[in-house]
Amino acid sequence: MSSTARRKMLSSAFVAFCAGSVIVALVPLGFVLFFVITQGIRALNVDFFLHMPKPVGEPGGGMANAIVGTLMVSGLAALMAVPIGVGSGVYMSEYTGTKFASVIRFAADTLNGVPSIVIGVFAYGVAVLPFKQFSALAGGFALGVMMVPIIARTTEELLLLVPGAMREGALALGATRARAVFSVVLPAALPGIVTGIVLALARIAGETAPLLFTSFNNRFFTTDLRQPISTMTVQVFTYAISPYDDWHRQAWAGAVVLVLIVLLCSLLARVATRRLERMHARG
Repeated sequence: MSSTARRKMLSSAFVAFCAGSVIVALVPLGFVLFFVITQGIRALNVDFFLHMPKPVGEPGGGMANAIVGTLMVSGLAALMAVPIGVGSGVYMSEYTGTKFASVIRFAADTLNGVPSIVIGVFAYGVAVLPFKQFSALAGGFALGVMMVPIIARTTEELLLLVPGAMREGALALGATRARAVFSVVLPAALPGIVTGIVLALARIAGETAPLLFTSFNNRFFTTDLRQPISTMTVQVFTYAISPYDDWHRQAWAGAVVLVLIVLLCSLLARVATRRLERMHARG
């Protein structure tokens, strides 16, 4: 066998191995989606989105309060995490060789690997015990702590990919370092940063442990940020461990909604990225 034929055969084998690896990686995802959707689609109806939970033992009802609570807590987390995460990423990219930037980077990587239940216990000690009250604010704080390292590291990596010539050109035109970063470098990396923020939201949308220690749960509808609030993940957990078949069905329906939220976040990230790229191309 000639060397050319051998190289072609090795190349084909490597491509086949990569394709097989992709299929193997997608099989568990396909099974999870198929199982969750087939189990939950039967209990998914208009009442699920518009009605409150029924009393214990009564069939029917929905998770309207939990859906609104999830949106509120996730919004609070984003309000806290986005400015801190983006600012930290900008600092790490601009002062990448300093000791303080290295400390921040190490802290972000470490925090990103901390189990969510540990973050929940920390938020309980910081945002619940001093006020002696579970609250939506405490839940938003816990999820925000989880979002910060993801956004910070994503922002840093994307800013480092921006060509240095863009920054140098802005500085040559008389712009200050801060203006060069926020008017030239940051907009150039904005599509990827937006994608990272949306994916960070998708990451926290399925967290349960931190919310058990902070926002707790509430069977009633409330928009008071200082009170316990219901969320989808905690409601699904509560229903899943209950002895009632109707609650089990609603737990599966809630799982379907959570999967759809993650899917929607991924789609929004792609749409936002493409639109921002088109805007930059036109500009």
